[in-house]
Amino acid sequence: MIGGLGGFASAMALPEGMREPILVSSTDGVGTKTAIAMALGRYDTVGHDLVAMCADDLVCAGAEPLFFLDYVAVGRVFPERVAELVASIADGCIRAGCSLIGGETAEHPGLMEPDEFDLAGFCVGVVERDRLIDGRDVVEGDALIGIASNGLHSNGFTLVRRIVADAGLDLGEGYDELVGRILGPETTPEPETAGQTLGEVLLTPTSIYALAILRLRRRLNEAGADLRGVAHITGGGLPGNVPRVLPEGLGARLHPAVWRMPSIMRVLGTLGSLSETEIRATFNGGLGMVCVVPATAVETSIRSLEDDGLEAWRVGEVVAIHDGESRYLES
Repeated sequence: MIGGLGGFASAMALPEGMREPILVSSTDGVGTKTAIAMALGRYDTVGHDLVAMCADDLVCAGAEPLFFLDYVAVGRVFPERVAELVASIADGCIRAGCSLIGGETAEHPGLMEPDEFDLAGFCVGVVERDRLIDGRDVVEGDALIGIASNGLHSNGFTLVRRIVADAGLDLGEGYDELVGRILGPETTPEPETAGQTLGEVLLTPTSIYALAILRLRRRLNEAGADLRGVAHITGGGLPGNVPRVLPEGLGARLHPAVWRMPSIMRVLGTLGSLSETEIRATFNGGLGMVCVVPATAVETSIRSLEDDGLEAWRVGEVVAIHDGESRYLES
């Protein structure tokens, strides 16, 4: 970073030693997940989501996140709430390996109710031109490595809120009890949800994968392989995002039986009469990221991700498709 706080703009130098640096940028918000935070009076998690949605988009291009700026809109400035929001954003930046170098807090009386807020932000990263990941190296037979999500992340919350309202659920209900009531007493929720309420599970911060993905690429390179494509599974679920990183003429065949779907998605699917296929097309289906690697590099990839504490599976492969065929297939 260059300079300090108080100016009208922020400055940051590019890393030294780069031959042909390419700047990569991404912008996003948290969406209607903020409504759950407002209902619970929780302001210490959604900033983390905001960073995740931007930084994990950047790394799909192979970029290392450099800096982040936020925009916090509120109906009325309650300093302690704004402090929690910004602290959550700062924590997300630490986890993404980037700097929070600026932002804006805006009070919108008359447009927003005093307790309302919304978040937006953007992240900028850098990558060498010849290291840009654009899917051009993907070939038929490449393996698809899925990385586990830790829940809903930050997509589909308009539907989530409707299902919660239609089913008359209480955000304060114990999550273990809810799972037993909806999915049956034989169903065991994830250990990390023990003692949590439904509202707390819904507010689970989005996983930030950026640094683990960058380390994965380095380890693949050391093994004589490369990371050929990365898909961040956000709005549109698996069918809407995995094909985006594949060149024309190629599609993705996934095998959903290979990985686990978080219990919260099964609960919402049961209450909302959604099939598992619809869940994977609406939410992330249990995969936060999908990476394309050579078939010979599967073991190296999974071991690298597990070393970073991430559960991963070989979830499918790249296949050739013909004109008119879907670029996303399941079997």
